[in-house]
Amino acid sequence: MVKLNKIYTRTGDSGTTGLGDGSRVNKADIRVEAYGTIDEANAAVGLAVIACRDAGPPTADLAALLESIQHDLFDCGADLCTPVRDDGKEAERLRVLPGQVDRLEDLIDRYNEGLETLRSFVLPGGTPAAASLHLARTIVRRAERLTAVAIQKHPDETSTVVLRYLNRLSDLLFVMGRVANPRGDVLWKPGANRPSQDGQG
Repeated sequence: MVKLNKIYTRTGDSGTTGLGDGSRVNKADIRVEAYGTIDEANAAVGLAVIACRDAGPPTADLAALLESIQHDLFDCGADLCTPVRDDGKEAERLRVLPGQVDRLEDLIDRYNEGLETLRSFVLPGGTPAAASLHLARTIVRRAERLTAVAIQKHPDETSTVVLRYLNRLSDLLFVMGRVANPRGDVLWKPGANRPSQDGQG
């Protein structure tokens, strides 16, 4: 059970923070950086919830799904915050499960089914909802990269399921960003602003 009755504790004034198992590490530790970036991604998803809700149908239908994803992101942060320990208590700890990854894959397939095949890369933009979803996607990607480094540095203490979850989530947010542009994708035009070879135009 989480119980927060005091906001500041002064325990981090020395530049350290506590992990979920009670051990203390430097705030620059890669695990702290990874789950801190997941927190940042969660805040961006929160903005996407508001943007989608304000957009009206069909984009508004994405808001409830995004809110459920916010709970998963807290699960991801809790997982990374608590090192894996071979102490007989792992079953009691909150871990992201493969089923949560499977759910994202099902959602990706469902939302992608009705979209046109892409002929170019998508620019983040179009509607405010689409832009907010793409912003969340890029932050999730950064969290994924940092989690990969955490696994590399602490392979026996870090769950790889979180990495898989973040990877699929970024893909889902990409697809949702396309759904939130009902008038069509904003596509990249390679070299659109390059001058011509003769210097004209």
